[in-house]
Amino acid sequence: MDLLRSLPLGLYLEQPQTWLHKIDPRVKFAWLMSFLTSYVLANNFWRVLLVVALIIATLIARIPRRVWQQQMGWLLMLSFFVLAIGAISPDGLGVDYQQRLPANEQILTQPANSNNLVQEPAAEKKEYSYVLFHKGPVKVTRYSLSLAVRLSTLIFTVIYSTNLYLLTTAPEEITSGIESLMQPLRRFKLPVTEIALTLTLSLRFIPLVLEEVQNLFRSVMTRAINWKKLGLKGAFKLWMTVAERLLENLLLRADQMANAMVVRGFTSPNEHRVQWHDLRLKGRDWLAIATLILFWGIRLAIGTQT
Repeated sequence: MDLLRSLPLGLYLEQPQTWLHKIDPRVKFAWLMSFLTSYVLANNFWRVLLVVALIIATLIARIPRRVWQQQMGWLLMLSFFVLAIGAISPDGLGVDYQQRLPANEQILTQPANSNNLVQEPAAEKKEYSYVLFHKGPVKVTRYSLSLAVRLSTLIFTVIYSTNLYLLTTAPEEITSGIESLMQPLRRFKLPVTEIALTLTLSLRFIPLVLEEVQNLFRSVMTRAINWKKLGLKGAFKLWMTVAERLLENLLLRADQMANAMVVRGFTSPNEHRVQWHDLRLKGRDWLAIATLILFWGIRLAIGTQT
C-alpha cells in the first residue's frame, strides 16, 4: 500500500508544470475562496456546475492521469452514494399533497374570436407531483432529492477544490501569498509572519504523516497476524498500540524539525525571514482575475437560490 501514490491528499505536484502552477498563488487562493463561498445560497444548477467546472479544469490543465484518476474516482463514488442515500431518505416534511381541482376536470377552451377563423389550441394543464418516484419502500420526493444534490456536490466541491489548489501550489507559494494578503493586519499588531511560518510547517508536515501511516500499515501487514485468533478485543488492543506508535513517531518528527530550525537560527520569524517567492502579477494572472469577475457575474445572475 503506497498512500503517497494512490491517494495524494495535500501533496504538491512538482512535475510536470501545468498552467495552473504558473498562476500567482494569491489569484489561485481567490479562486479557491470563490469556489467555497459561491456555494452559499446557490441553487442546485450552480452547485452541479461547480463540480463540472472542477472536472473540466483538471482535464484542461493536463494534470497526469495517475495523479487525479483514483482520487477523483473515489470522490465521485462517495458523492454518488451520498446522492442515492439522501434521495431515498425521508425528507422530514411529511407533505401530503392534494389537488385543488377534481381529477376528471374538463379543460375549457376560450371561444374563438369572431375576427379570427382559426381557433387557438387550449393550453395544456401541467400536473404537479411532490413525490417524484415511489415504488415499494423507495420514495424520492422533490425536497429529498434537492437535499441530496446539495450534500453530494458540497462534499465533492470542498474536498476536490482544496486538493486541486494544494496539488498545483507549492507550500512556500501558499504561505507567501497568504502573508502578502494579510499585510494589512499588521496594523492591528497581529503576528502575520508567525502565522505564515506555522502554515508552511503544517503543509510540509502532511507528507510526513502519510509516510508514517504507510510505514506502520506495512509493518502490521508483513507480520501475517491471524485476526481471527485475536478476536475483537485483541484487534482493538493492536490498533491502539499502532495509534500510540504513530503519535510517538509524529511527535519525534516534530521535535526533530524544531531542533533543526533552532540550529539554523530560526529563533524568531521577524529576525530570520526567508523570501520564498517574488510575487508579481503577470498577464495570465490578470486574465484569471478577469475570469473570476465573470465567474461572480454569472453566479449573481443565475446561481441565486429561489
